[in-house]
Amino acid sequence: MRNLLANIKIKVEEKVYLKDPEASEKGRDIIKHGIFLIDELGLEAFTFKKLAERIGSTEATIYRYFESKHMLLSYLISWYWNWLEYRLVFAINNINSPEDRLRIAISILSGRIENDMEFEHIDEVTLQRIVVAESAKAYLTKEVDANNKEGFFLSYKRLCKRIADIVREINPEYKHPASLVSTIAESAHYQKFFALHLPSLTNIQEDGGTELEDFLTHMVFKTLER
Repeated sequence: MRNLLANIKIKVEEKVYLKDPEASEKGRDIIKHGIFLIDELGLEAFTFKKLAERIGSTEATIYRYFESKHMLLSYLISWYWNWLEYRLVFAINNINSPEDRLRIAISILSGRIENDMEFEHIDEVTLQRIVVAESAKAYLTKEVDANNKEGFFLSYKRLCKRIADIVREINPEYKHPASLVSTIAESAHYQKFFALHLPSLTNIQEDGGTELEDFLTHMVFKTLER
């Protein structure tokens, strides 16, 4: 499997950047340290000036890759969803049971992650914290419709469709597979955020092991019962 995964590249939609950061060492440096700095400061306090200081470069260099910090955030979120889809495709390969494939999908959406050494410039654990805390800011904007037309959210929509197709296999009569899957994906974020910051809004513990996965799995399969 290691040989099969060699040289894997997560491809983010071209409209989400001005210059592909994966194509240069400087671009990968922007992504690597951008992740750490957004996690450290939060999106509101994060600036390209601070990132330039962190990487020993200039704001102008960063602006060659991304026209705004919103675009950088959108890139990071898109990368994350593409990476989850990549993990899902390999995890369910040769799994015949749609029920088992759906359980794996829920586990990937909700479970803890470890850093993937295939992508040395991406700290996936830190990136997941950004997704939990900041991902809604990528689309809760006045520009969401224009961004959608440009393909900013294709990776998220593609992953959700892949999982919704599994839902349709299990229960072809269920009328809301896309709604169910996007609800689960967003719930996985919100429940983690609530556990960290608003614990009275959840029964999930901050360090709850498989508690969140078990909750979401139970909810999905109860919903799909015929």
